[in-house]
Amino acid sequence: MVKSIVIIPTYNEKENISDIIEKVFSLDVPFHVLVVDDNSPDGTGQIVKDLIQNKFKDTLFLLEREGKQGLGTAYIAGFKWCLDHQYDFIFEMDADFSHNPEDLVRLYQACHEDGYDLAVGSRYISGANVVNWPLARVLLSYYASRYVSIVTGMPIKDTTAGFVCYTAEVLQTLELDKIKFKGYAFQIEMKFLTWKYDFKIKEVPIIFTDRTRGVSKMNKSIIKEAFWGVIQMKVNSLFRKFERKSN
Repeated sequence: MVKSIVIIPTYNEKENISDIIEKVFSLDVPFHVLVVDDNSPDGTGQIVKDLIQNKFKDTLFLLEREGKQGLGTAYIAGFKWCLDHQYDFIFEMDADFSHNPEDLVRLYQACHEDGYDLAVGSRYISGANVVNWPLARVLLSYYASRYVSIVTGMPIKDTTAGFVCYTAEVLQTLELDKIKFKGYAFQIEMKFLTWKYDFKIKEVPIIFTDRTRGVSKMNKSIIKEAFWGVIQMKVNSLFRKFERKSN
């Protein structure tokens, strides 16, 4: 049986977490959910515990961390947990409904049925759209992705996307402990390495909707990390070999 799991990192998402979990479990494709919570002071973790105890004992899981340590480290911890539990397809998704849970099915189909190793829920290809974002934020995100594509050479239009599906093989190959970025640039580094290892990547158009509840985690330090880090990442890659181990 194919095992698929959605990792949802959380910090103060009490307004959204219950609804997003319920929605994922309502889909036709069976998904498990792993919430990685950074000790949210608003009680997000307790809400998840109650759902596990009362409703989703065998399909919902919670990984609690001591405090806020960055998006990248949350996903790395989640990836390791999922690999240890032998999942075949591992998804990333935000808790705030900016990613439509129904699109999980399309990402799953791209990897499971079409044979891709990484499926990216893309905001910047034909058929995609961005809803309720201020124009300045749309332009920042779009040109950030263009900047990354130019510097790295990656043929991916939405390089900063955080709505993706990885096969287990990709995550086993990437040497997760060596991932450098902690913030949103983590998404760039993961895609870059996947591409450098010559895995098959497909962008799937999505409708991205800005959060209506809770607070965005974006800040200037995250943008700065991405801008300078991408250059360093590209330079470092010139002195590294990317060879996949044969099975």
